[in-house]
Amino acid sequence: MADNNRGGSTTNEITYYLNVENAKILAFCLVCGFVMYHGVLHLKYGNDSCKWLLSDGRFPGYNTWQPYGCMMHKYTKVHARRCMHYIYYWGEQNHITFLGDSRIRQLYFEFVNLLSLQRVEEHKAHHDLHFEDKKIRVTADFLWHPMVNSSMYDVYKNWLMAEKSSMPNLLITGSGTWSIKQFNASDEAVKNFEYNLTMILPYIVKLRDSTQIIWMLQDPVDEFKLYPNRSMITNQQVDAYNKVAIDILGGSDAKLWSSSRLVAQGIHDNSVLDGLHISKSALELDLQMLLNMYCNDHMNHNDGTCCRVPDSITSIQITTAAFFLVCLLSAIAMFLYRRKLRRNGSKARADSGIRNGRSHVTPTEKTWTDTVYEIMVCLAKLGLIMAYTFLCDRTNFFMKENKSYTHVNFLLPFAYLMILGFFFTENTDQTTVLHRDQTDEWKGWMQLVIMIYHLTGASKVLPIYMHIRVLVSAYLFLTGYGHFSYFWNKTDYSLQRYCQVMFRLNFLVVVLCFVMDRPYQFYYFVPLVSFWFTVVYLTLAIWPRISAVSSDVSNLHYLYMIIKFIILTTVITLFFMSEVLFEKVFLMKPIKALFVRSDDSLHEWRFRWTLDRYSVVYGMVFAFGYHLLLKKGVISDNHNNSLFSTGVSLSLTGLGFLGIGSYAIFSFLCKNKSECNDTHSYLVALPLISYVIVRNVLGWMRTRYSSFFAWFGKISLELFIAQYHIWLAADTYGVLVLMPTYPVLNVIVTSFIFICASHEISKITGILTNYLVPKDGKSLLRNAIIFFMIMLPISVSKGVLSF
Repeated sequence: MADNNRGGSTTNEITYYLNVENAKILAFCLVCGFVMYHGVLHLKYGNDSCKWLLSDGRFPGYNTWQPYGCMMHKYTKVHARRCMHYIYYWGEQNHITFLGDSRIRQLYFEFVNLLSLQRVEEHKAHHDLHFEDKKIRVTADFLWHPMVNSSMYDVYKNWLMAEKSSMPNLLITGSGTWSIKQFNASDEAVKNFEYNLTMILPYIVKLRDSTQIIWMLQDPVDEFKLYPNRSMITNQQVDAYNKVAIDILGGSDAKLWSSSRLVAQGIHDNSVLDGLHISKSALELDLQMLLNMYCNDHMNHNDGTCCRVPDSITSIQITTAAFFLVCLLSAIAMFLYRRKLRRNGSKARADSGIRNGRSHVTPTEKTWTDTVYEIMVCLAKLGLIMAYTFLCDRTNFFMKENKSYTHVNFLLPFAYLMILGFFFTENTDQTTVLHRDQTDEWKGWMQLVIMIYHLTGASKVLPIYMHIRVLVSAYLFLTGYGHFSYFWNKTDYSLQRYCQVMFRLNFLVVVLCFVMDRPYQFYYFVPLVSFWFTVVYLTLAIWPRISAVSSDVSNLHYLYMIIKFIILTTVITLFFMSEVLFEKVFLMKPIKALFVRSDDSLHEWRFRWTLDRYSVVYGMVFAFGYHLLLKKGVISDNHNNSLFSTGVSLSLTGLGFLGIGSYAIFSFLCKNKSECNDTHSYLVALPLISYVIVRNVLGWMRTRYSSFFAWFGKISLELFIAQYHIWLAADTYGVLVLMPTYPVLNVIVTSFIFICASHEISKITGILTNYLVPKDGKSLLRNAIIFFMIMLPISVSKGVLSF
């Protein structure tokens, strides 16, 4: 028995320490550890992502290259030409020179054909080549100098003597295999190569102010495919020449391009039969690396962080950082002061207790200083989370990688999560249709699936894209259902209730707008939910106010509610059909700032609004029908049994599965996103209501839920928003990397930190809501005035308001 007690006590102790608060402490320690780790990396290797791009990387998928620590944009002909035009427009020249042997010539032809509107046939040319496109003001030259010798030396010397305008601003060069062949892989040739490259080095140093020089290390050869007259070109010889180049140029201003060699080693392409030249697939990846190095800092690609300087910090960001710093210092000072008072108070109470013969004194009630302290602690914690957020997504301190979609990458974590969710299934005491545990579960598994969708970049797969559209619509459906049910039952149309909901929805987003310097519409989901909550509120608050109580008094109120639904649907349809009306309303100042992106465009808001324009109405109508059926006694859900007889319940459940399956078939049959999106707003009611039927008609389905999914559902809003910057990267276009070269472990660690941060933000928001949106009308008005006074100068500085 004693052993059993000890075992039980050990289990209880382990359970005591395994909780979310201790998890947050561990997450904080991990963040501090990664800050130190990446700080050491930057001190040791520098923070130039161009070096990362040109030095290392891996293949996350078939013929897909991921540079080390940064994101690589895929340049099409349009983007490449636009890049050259932009560079010239900003006063720089586009004079790119390729200097070297036949491998460098291959890269030259690949570069020219990406820029040229007409195909330039690649041919064997042991002479110089020239390309010029006056429309985009670009000049590309190939200089045939296959060996590092006096002729190459003269090229550098002549550039130094020429005018700056005639010198290239980018030089891609490399050599080795020709020398191996000409001198039959002799050791003397390697020494000669070393000597000549050493002679050229001073000219490379002198050219650094006008020309960016990239030395392309020699790719490995396929010794089994080499022609007999090239059999002396072995990988051992290639490595020897590369070692010389690294030793001589490693400390110079020339950039060593070694990642191209890794690409050639890892690519699987049999398009080259001679074993020497670069394959087509490798050439395409090499060119993409080259263009990312040359263009990214001049372009505004969200998915290209390699060689790109982070955005400059704005005055609003500095002011926000100063505010959080003051809160942090104030919280620390108040904590130390309160600790000192407690020590002194404990000592005084102990002395008093000894004198008076008692040892316990009732603690005092919460004072205004406790309130200020709690607010400061919340803001200090939020400030630390925002500092981490800024570090992740507005600097190059932490690394970023491109998303990489494969069916396995998407389906495997999806299967893991579903298994975990079913494993933690348990009974609930709630029996009503769409009760709180069930809606939390619904929000939870939807949010986790959406996160997998964003992490893997699955939007390119149309059926997955359409199912995710259903999940987003489901959030709005639940918005309509939940808020309609609340107002129908509670009849609480107070301003305090409206402000409380709006605060909880928008608090994190408003803070992120200040910290991350992004427009409100960037976080599209919160503006969408806030808008539709306002629509629900106004629809029900405008006279005649209809509720369960008023409907009991007069059945006409059911008719009034139906009329309201008809009017609301009509207004929504008018806004959808008339783009002019839509723009006139949503482009009015000052509300315009809430609906446009950084480019002052309303397109994104109209797209999102149109896509789910009826989803909230579906939720409201369903809630109205549900409460009407309850009132008329058609259904009763205050028990654990099915809502109808066994036969009817099974038939309805079968129809529910049929409805879900029908939408799935539609998502596979529709041809493109535009066609699917056009019909989505009409068809989405089918899978949503079908899911509700499947989940609620049968009693055993309605009274069981997954506590695992429900836990995530309680923080689904914070998860949806926080993932933008502290789980994903580059404004959701990439993936945050804390542990480079370990992709699976990196996802686990970043997910753990991200979930802990989201939970803490949810907790902070709940505490601050009680203080900043008080029940007292005067206090609420005071806080509203303070908020608008803060926003006024910001709005004026951003051009939202003008006087």
